[in-house]
Amino acid sequence: MSDMRLIVAGAGGRMGRALTRVIAETPGVVVTGALEAPGSELLGKDAGVLAGLPAANGVKLSADLWSLTKEADGILDFTVPGATIANVAIAAERGLVHIIGTTGLSASDDAVIRSVTSRAVVVKSGNMSLGVNLLAALVKRVAQALDEDFDIEILEMHHRAKIDAPSGTALLLGEAAAAGRKIALDQHSARGRDGHTGARKAGDIGFASLRGGTVTGDHTVIFAGAMERIELTHRAEDRTMFAQGAIKAALWARDKKPGFYSMADVLGLADF
Repeated sequence: MSDMRLIVAGAGGRMGRALTRVIAETPGVVVTGALEAPGSELLGKDAGVLAGLPAANGVKLSADLWSLTKEADGILDFTVPGATIANVAIAAERGLVHIIGTTGLSASDDAVIRSVTSRAVVVKSGNMSLGVNLLAALVKRVAQALDEDFDIEILEMHHRAKIDAPSGTALLLGEAAAAGRKIALDQHSARGRDGHTGARKAGDIGFASLRGGTVTGDHTVIFAGAMERIELTHRAEDRTMFAQGAIKAALWARDKKPGFYSMADVLGLADF
């Protein structure tokens, strides 16, 4: 089979540059397009040069996704909600595999994404790493095993420039815990405690977000019971692992039927 031709959305950003580097190192995939926001000062720059590759790759950053999709098989999208939603319709119209790692998406954004999956392949995850998805599977199992006598708290820390909270990974872990408890996260989510909040409500899943420095991503799920705690932790050290997971997802999705998939599907963890 020929190399899978991929567009990197947000190619000028930190994650976009990491994706470009990892694609260059990975057999079976090639960068065929680099997308950046209209008005960006990086438009027209070489994606390979921006990513720090030994040589230019000849792919110039463009704001015209419709043109880029003429000769592409998939798009790797770690951007912002507005950009991702704008990309969804074009990717579906062109029949591209759409790998979505964007965080901060709203319920209405998710509805838009799901609306195209009757005719398009979408893989969406709050985190594309193997370790985090294994952690989510473990969180679900532990939440199944422990009753409400164990309170669930999720602590995450990211770099100072991150613009959404809780992180997409924290919400992924929260959804896993909620699934284990057979409850709806949006009805049992405690966030941003401040002031006189009263006692903790039994059955809630709490979130706390820290921001500072250059932290790539730390996540801990705490199961706190009487006189004992279980803590499950994942620490990300480099964005490369997210890029590797996204490329793995693209290659996995290439021959799949239209539908909405997650990294649990890609990694065979859906029934773990």
